[in-house]
Amino acid sequence: MRRIHGDDLSGLNAVVIGRSNLFGKPMGLLLLAANATVTMAHSKTKDLASVCRNADILVAAVGRPQMVKADWVKPGATVIDVGINRIDAPEKGEGKTRLVGDVAFTEAEEVAGAITPVPGGVGPMTIAMLMANTVIAAYRSAGLEAPRF
Repeated sequence: MRRIHGDDLSGLNAVVIGRSNLFGKPMGLLLLAANATVTMAHSKTKDLASVCRNADILVAAVGRPQMVKADWVKPGATVIDVGINRIDAPEKGEGKTRLVGDVAFTEAEEVAGAITPVPGGVGPMTIAMLMANTVIAAYRSAGLEAPRF
């Protein structure tokens, strides 16, 4: 997001779909701290598609496979798909599944300016940050100055 929009998100509308304490609420606070105008939404939000269409930055963390369709995405928006959902994949064989996000990626990528895939988007970044935080904690525990990543 920083590479596309920079550190200051002033003037940008961000919509976070998902209100979990683990991701949705902290993400909303991070966007607020970067000066975005933030709307917190969820699966029960009235006319959710309309709310999403106003987002310059759309973060999907609702836990429903491919819920966000292309017509929910503002043209040129940055879409961050945090969802990890398993759905049936009969094309892979009986009983097989595949991972998809909360955004219908194939159709949404035609509209979005930038979009994270599932799998391969937010997940690897989460692992990288967990490793970085582990290294920082180890340095601090040893009384050493922690590296910056």
